[in-house]
Amino acid sequence: MDKKPLEILRNTFGYDRFRSPQDEVIRTLLQGMDALVLMPTGGGKSLCYQIPAMALPGTGVVVSPLIALMQDQVAALRQAGVRAAYLNSTLASDEARAVETQLLDGRLDLLYVAPERLLTERTLNLLDRVCVNLFAIDEAHCVSQWGHDFRPEYIKLSLLAERWPRVPRIALTATADARTRGEIRARLCLDQARAFISGFDRPNIRYRINQSAGNARRELLRFIRDTHPDEAGIVYCLSRKRVEEVAEWLTGQGLTALPYHAGLPAEMREAHQRRFLNEEGIIIVATIAFGMGIDKPNVRFVAHLNLPKSIEAYYQETGRAGRDGLAADAWMSYGLQDVITLRQMVDASDADESHKRVEPHKLDAMLGLCETVTCRRQTLLPYFGEPLAEPCGNCDNCLEPPQTWDATVPAQMALSCVHRTGQRFGVNYLVDVLRGKEDERIRGFGHDRLSVFGIGRDLTVNEWRGIFRQLIARGLLTVDLEGHGGLHLNPSCRPVLRGEVPLMLRKETVPTRISREPRRSRALQLDSPEDQRLFEALRGCRRRLADEQGVPPYMVFNDATLQEMAQVRPHSLAAMAGISGVGEKKLESYGLAFLEVIREAEA
Repeated sequence: MDKKPLEILRNTFGYDRFRSPQDEVIRTLLQGMDALVLMPTGGGKSLCYQIPAMALPGTGVVVSPLIALMQDQVAALRQAGVRAAYLNSTLASDEARAVETQLLDGRLDLLYVAPERLLTERTLNLLDRVCVNLFAIDEAHCVSQWGHDFRPEYIKLSLLAERWPRVPRIALTATADARTRGEIRARLCLDQARAFISGFDRPNIRYRINQSAGNARRELLRFIRDTHPDEAGIVYCLSRKRVEEVAEWLTGQGLTALPYHAGLPAEMREAHQRRFLNEEGIIIVATIAFGMGIDKPNVRFVAHLNLPKSIEAYYQETGRAGRDGLAADAWMSYGLQDVITLRQMVDASDADESHKRVEPHKLDAMLGLCETVTCRRQTLLPYFGEPLAEPCGNCDNCLEPPQTWDATVPAQMALSCVHRTGQRFGVNYLVDVLRGKEDERIRGFGHDRLSVFGIGRDLTVNEWRGIFRQLIARGLLTVDLEGHGGLHLNPSCRPVLRGEVPLMLRKETVPTRISREPRRSRALQLDSPEDQRLFEALRGCRRRLADEQGVPPYMVFNDATLQEMAQVRPHSLAAMAGISGVGEKKLESYGLAFLEVIREAEA
């Protein structure tokens, strides 16, 4: 080894110490052994393979699933002075040959390739001619057919173990339950790999899940204006149509919101993603087609306007917030229709039988997270095998404990209404019957003569819809498969109908206004107006330098580094070198410019 790992960490990346278990992972690879790494987003997974690739003779080959991801990672590495390049379809033939020449000449520390490119005979033969010191398989959950980002090409990566049996391999992901971890091991021939599971918790993210009162867009707008004005965020929607509608509506409200989905022209998708990465305060409204591999560290919120299908998908998507370790929000608004739609989608799935057995359990777990009245993290983390002993104190249920009530009798009314009307009507109709609505359709069916007609007048429409939502979520009622939303009784509802067990439900409430923290982001821990003004001046300097370099601002320095500069106020390059995130190359390139901003602020 020419350099020791800790020297590379300090001199190249500007950090004083490793986070556990980075040093152990690096030591494992340096000893020629394989590793499987599960580490939360923003936990420093990339350093686990970048540093040993730089420390060992030869080149580390990184398998990355997305072109945009590998381009951003290579650009960030070059900013830090690392010899990195990529091979993908965006390169012209002469550019690709230049990269190949660099590789053959031993002038690259890291080479990024997509799995499809890697598995071509040309690339395999090229790698046979060079010293490959490790293979890193990023976003390794893509190998799992149970997962939400499945890429069939990943399965073929077992070839690496067969062709280069003595080259250490590392598979990395932020999202994998026990089943997915087993599949990664089996499909990538990592049976003997040492596993490093550093924990799934992202304590800087505040989880908020609202039961929609009917206008989710306005709830979203209030959330953004109250907590994240002029800050970057991602809003996820289930359909392309809704993506475009929400983006247009938010733009009409004075925000900068851009749509992103697979149905848009590739040029538009690329332009919108570039703006999101390069500009401040951009909101992307997207389907799940957007997000995997987004390295932007200062995404301050991720919002969902529809219910994700699984906890894995939810965790992966919310994990795109707060990668810099500063405070961020994961906000969701969902309602009865989301529950009905996803139940129908799961029941009508054309997946194979093994998947069809698992999908309902994944949805049940997601609904359980949404409907829980206890700490969100104490429901979320055990799903990944990581129980949390004490409430987190940083989710909506901890900060504003929800009210529960004994809903046994109203639930019996609702279940009886489903039964007596023939188990073929949807929620809206059932609520009208329970509330005794004078309606021609109800009279036509003779349901105004039923014993359940009008027995629920004491509850509002919203309260009844909440009861039905929670009964469906708990599996006491089933939505039919015909797409008409008719409800059926499940055998599991019998103990409730008979009064053998009580049923405690969450009280439906109108969402309260989120408390405003004026003039500054909750993410920034700046004690004085002077520090805040200096931080904004430093951001302006970063913006100018990024524009000159043609890179996103966060590749110059991230917000956490600028925050430390504003607090510490270094007066020399030597002092600047002590700021976290300031390595030798960045100090040389940018140090004097930021020192000048600090000097002017104190003049």
